[in-house]
Order: sequence, then C-alpha cells, then structure tokens
Amino acid sequence: MQNIELYIEGQRIDLFQDESVSLTQTIKNAKDVAKIFTSFTQTFNVPASKTNNKIFKHYYNFDIDGGFDARIKKNATIELNTYPFEKGKIKLEGVKLKENIAYSYNITFFGNTVDLKDLIGEDKLNQLVSLNTLSLDYDSNEIKSRLQADPTTNNIITPLITSGASGTTSRLYYDSGGHDTEPSGNLWFHSGGGNPHQHGVLWSDLKFALRVDEVIEAIETQYNITFSNDFFTSTNLPYYGLFMWLHRKKGAVESGSGSQYVNTVNGWSAATGNKSEMVNSTTFKITNTDDITSLLLNFDTGILSSNFIVIVKRDGEIVLTNTINSTGGNNLVNLTPYINLNSEYTVTLNYDTPTPIFSGITWTYLYSTSGSPDSFNTGFYSAPAAFEFNITSQVPDIKIIDFLTGIFKMFNLVAYLDSAGVVVVKTLDDFYIEGTNYDISSYLDVNTSNVNVALPYREIVFGYKDTKTLLASIHSQLFSYTWAKETYNGNENLDGGIYKVELPFAHFKFEKIFDADNGDDTKIQWGYCVDDNSEAYIGMPFLFYVSRVTNGDPISFRSSKTTHDSISSYNVPSNSLALDSTVSKENINFKNERNEYSGDNDFTLTLFQKYYSNYIKSIFNSKNRLTKVTAYLPLKILLNYTLADRFDVNGRRYKINSINTNLKTGKSEIELLNDLTDYSNSIDNVQFQGQGNPGSLYYKSFIGEVGNLVVGDIMYNDKDLKTFPYPTNYTQTGITNDVTRYCESSYVMNMVIGSNGVKTSLSCTFVP
Repeated sequence: MQNIELYIEGQRIDLFQDESVSLTQTIKNAKDVAKIFTSFTQTFNVPASKTNNKIFKHYYNFDIDGGFDARIKKNATIELNTYPFEKGKIKLEGVKLKENIAYSYNITFFGNTVDLKDLIGEDKLNQLVSLNTLSLDYDSNEIKSRLQADPTTNNIITPLITSGASGTTSRLYYDSGGHDTEPSGNLWFHSGGGNPHQHGVLWSDLKFALRVDEVIEAIETQYNITFSNDFFTSTNLPYYGLFMWLHRKKGAVESGSGSQYVNTVNGWSAATGNKSEMVNSTTFKITNTDDITSLLLNFDTGILSSNFIVIVKRDGEIVLTNTINSTGGNNLVNLTPYINLNSEYTVTLNYDTPTPIFSGITWTYLYSTSGSPDSFNTGFYSAPAAFEFNITSQVPDIKIIDFLTGIFKMFNLVAYLDSAGVVVVKTLDDFYIEGTNYDISSYLDVNTSNVNVALPYREIVFGYKDTKTLLASIHSQLFSYTWAKETYNGNENLDGGIYKVELPFAHFKFEKIFDADNGDDTKIQWGYCVDDNSEAYIGMPFLFYVSRVTNGDPISFRSSKTTHDSISSYNVPSNSLALDSTVSKENINFKNERNEYSGDNDFTLTLFQKYYSNYIKSIFNSKNRLTKVTAYLPLKILLNYTLADRFDVNGRRYKINSINTNLKTGKSEIELLNDLTDYSNSIDNVQFQGQGNPGSLYYKSFIGEVGNLVVGDIMYNDKDLKTFPYPTNYTQTGITNDVTRYCESSYVMNMVIGSNGVKTSLSCTFVP
C-alpha cells in the first residue's frame, strides 16, 4: 500500500483514507491516433477537513470576500511515499454537502502537457506580437529582393506564388515566341524595342512567406513556453525548411483601412519604468496595476497640421481606433479603460500624403502613489512614406492551438513536460526508440486478462482539409481522388469505420512551366492561389518548402505595370524539401505523388511514410492484439517508467497503449499493443576504413531500402539505434541483395560518417 500525498500550491491536502486516486496515462492511443497533447486527467474527492477548508477558503460559502477562485487551475504535485510522482494542475469542480454541511471537495488533476490548451486558449496567430519585429516595407524593391533571397538563411522570402490580384495576368506561363496579347503573365523576358513590357509577374501579385520556426519561437516568447530542440531545431530541415504564406485575405495585400500608408510606430527606445516598460522600439508593456489612475498616449504635431488614424492593439487585438485631424500641438488619446496587467500595446498609424511629422509620441502611465509617472517619448518622429507589411496583420486567420495541432499532426509528434518544465517534442518513432524495457510478468494478476482486436477501424485517411486551389481541384477531377491524400487499409477488406487525420492547412499543387513556343523545359515552378473559377482564393493557411533557383531561365519581373526587369535567380515553391530526389526525398504530401518539378515518383519520404507508417502498419498487422492485463506495479517501476517504455510479459514485448493506476494500491489496468515495429534497417557487409571483418550499420526504417540513403542521414552501430559509429570512412562490397546494397555490382560504396552518425559523403567507385 502506497502513501499518497497531494500538494496544491505547496500546501498538503488531506485525503480520504479509502479514496481511490487513479490516473490514466496515454501518449498515443490506437483508438485515436490523431489526438495530441494528451497526458492524463482524473477527478476524485477530498474531505472538507479543517486543512482543506482553509486551502479552498470555504468555497461553499459565497459570502466570503476574496475566496478561492475555482475558475483558475492551481499548480499541484503528487508524491508516492514522499517521492515525486507527477506534477500538474488541480481544478476545483465543486463541493458536496450533507445536511447543509460541507462534506467533500470534488477536484480534477490535469497532467502538465494538457496545460498548453489552457495557456494559449482561443488566441490567434495575429496575437503573436513579437512577430512584428520582422515587419518590412511592401513595395516592388522589397518583393524583388526577397524573391531572390536565399531561403536557407532568410526567415522572410517571396515565393513565386501569385494571389490572383491582377485577374488573368496573374496566370503565369512562358512563351519565348512572344505569342501573347499584353498585358499578360508571360514570364519570358523581352528587351527589344516596340514592346510595352506589360508581361511577366507583377510585384503586387506576390506576397511574403514566413519561416514556420519563427511562429514557434513567437509562441515560446508570448507564453513563456520552452520547446525542446529534439524536433524544433534548425538542423531538422524537413521542419526548418517549412514556410507559411502571409496571406490573410484573398487577392492583393491591403491594410483594410483604405489609407495609402500603414505603419507601426517604432521610434521608442527600450526602457524600464516603475510600473511599465518599453519592451522594444514598438511595444509598451504594463508590469504593475497597483494604484493606477490613467494610461495616456499623446501625439504632439508641433506647429504642423496632420491627419491620421491611430490604431492601438493590446496583445495583438485592436482595442481602439481614433481619427485625428490635428491643427498642431498635443492630441491626447485616453487608453485608461484598456489597462490590463502584463499586456503589451502597439500603435499603428494609417495616413495619406503628406505624411505626418511629430515632435514626439509619448506613452504616459500615471498612478496615485508618490513619484513621477512612467513616461516614454519617441522624440522627433517622421512617419515614413511607405506601406508597412505588418506581420500580425497579414498572418492567416487561425487559432494558435489549431496551428500547433496541425504541425503536430503533420509530423506525428508527441509532447510531454520534463522535470525542468520543458515541453519535450519528438516524433512518435523517436519517442519510442528512446524507451527502455521492464519485465512485469511477476506482478501480473493471473486471474484476469483480455485479448481484444487492436484495430477499431477499417482504414485511415490522411490529408489536408483544404485542397481547393485551381490545380489541386483539377487533379481531383481528373484522377477521382484528392491531391496528396493517402488512404491506408493494409491492402485488406476489413470491418470497422473510417478514421481521418486532417491537417488544418491548405495544400497547393504547383506547376512546372514549359516553354509554350517549343515545349522546352524551364527551371520555373509557381503556385496559383485561385479557385476552380479562376477567382482569387483565401483558403486555410498554406505551408510549403522553398528552393532558390540560380542561373535559371530569365523571367520578367514587373516593378510597375509598364516596366520590367530580368531576373535569373528566384524562389520557387515546392511540396518537396529539395527539387532533386538525390539530395532529399522528403516531401509534405501524404501520398507519394508525381513530383511537380521532376515529374517522377522518387520523392518517397512522404509524411505518411516517414512519420506514420511504422505505427499505423503495426496496428493494422493481423498479428497485433490489444491485450488488457492487471498488474500490481512496485514503486521502482511506478516512479520510473515512461510511456515510451516497453513492458515484457512472459517473454513477449509490448508497447503501452494506456495505463490506469490506483496510486494507493499500485494496481494498474494496462492496455498493451504487441511491439511489432522494426525501427531500423541494416546496411550489411560494411568495413571500417576498408579493414577488418565486415559488419552492419543501421538506419531508421522509414528510409526504406539502402539505395534510398542520402547525405545527411544518420547511421547507428546497433539495431536499437542507440549508439553512433566511429566517425571515419566506410566501404561496402560484394552484396547482391538489392535491399541491403547501395551500389551496383562492380562498384564499391564509399561512405564518410561524421560526428553524431551524420553521413557527410556517399558515392560509388567503379572497380575493374
């Protein structure tokens, strides 16, 4: 029998002697494979004792001022025999009365990872105010510069995707014979005389794209979250190479105000006051609300007349819009009703020419206690004659939690909180690879167990919710299935329902352009954001990769409706990480589609193949069973096991599907799945520096046959993928098996492995 101790905000709670405190834990459930951010919750009762009444402040008595706020979860810890078992949150659900006297409190314990939803709530991407530090001018020069910028080193680029803002001229093509009626979207650059140059891609048809990693970092900043770098890291190129199109409304980029210019005021310097601070050049933050009397924002236009619109945002949401027609002097805006502790405020100005000039723009935060008010002044400030592409005004309209959920579903990620408070994020395969094994055979209750069907559905469908852009729609009409959608049923006619894993994103089908005059191939690929009626389309958030083409076919970039320039390097959008499958086979289709750029099916590492296939194929395996057992686990297992571990039962190894543990008795009701997954493949007959006896090296099984290996893949010494080989040169000869050999016969494979098992070179050398 275990001794359970429950602490809320560091205060120990009294428990009923006979109360059963049970927790159910699961990280990935075969019954609900798309569910994420799951740890556990459990509701139980605690007595209305003197101690608990003090902690919960006699919650049943609503006449008490300053009572316990049951709307807010409190930090909590569970200990077993004085050893820490689990951290999380406690929520008070209610009080049970007997004969009008408090008898017990009903509380729910939440695992910490679930707290992500509570922390982020209903907030949307446009509330990630730190993204505005990336804001930039929206004009032909900036669009052109970002169209040619290197996407590996720039977090904002311009992809060759037209918005449909220019109608039919948004439809790009390439005709070196010049068989077009201008204006047109013909990308062929013509420099001869007599041509009005009204063909090519018009700069205002293009929009910027933001690296997805910048959004993840902004979430960390906004909510004081730290994600681990197991997956969210710049070295993980399938993630780090992902961009999101900054496309909030269909068609052209607009501020929505009708003004010629829109800009965020950025003239302040970072500074700290008594109760507030300037976080950076744009952002004012309230750090204390005690004894506050008012919050004012003053625009001093000096002796000049100015007309402008002030928009104040609090935590990314507009709280005030004020039109000012100034004849000079001070123009005061009262923001007192919008004071909120720890909120951040930014100021945007909308205006036409002439642009306003200020002697100073000043935040003033006044309070009744002694001392001067907090005051932050820009000094002389001239509003720029430019249209600012404000990131939070242009990001897609989606909740942050839905965006995160989409990323997690895309790469089949799991999340849990470690002891340091870091949200550990890993792919499901990597999570399971790092587990260990516990033999629980001697702890089983042999009187009861069940062996059930592991698979509750006949097929699983993987796809994107939005595939309604023109080319993706045409694909569905021509081939009678949705672009990039994968359906898996194990090639069997099974019983059960259909389970859907859908990403809350839109998915382009791109087009590789050929010369309409002679049929020659070009290096140009583009995206077209219109619907199947060729009307500009908004859709859900678009995510894609970007590759920079250098020394490509010169294209006509229109910096105005009547002028154009020739550029031969440009960023083309793609659903594959690289444009060449020998460089990378990664792509963000679920189905292995014919690659738009290369025209082949060699980009085999789809989202399904790399991130889902091991788990899904194992639960569809006809040998798999969902085994339910009862065990009385000892403290040495209860305090140390993780959901990545395996339980061995009578010589068989199982994954943990779910486990419900009575913390007092140690009795656990466990759902187990047969561990049928091979997480590694081998490359055989490999020699260390061409010497010694040949052996085997191993790599992750989603890669498939040895012939699919490319530079950048990671090699291991053991099939459990725990240790790395010594960094040096390795060779392979004499293999006739197509699955485990890299080179054809008469060739020697030469492979150089660097630190941490990363392959830095891979080639075949002919041996006469």
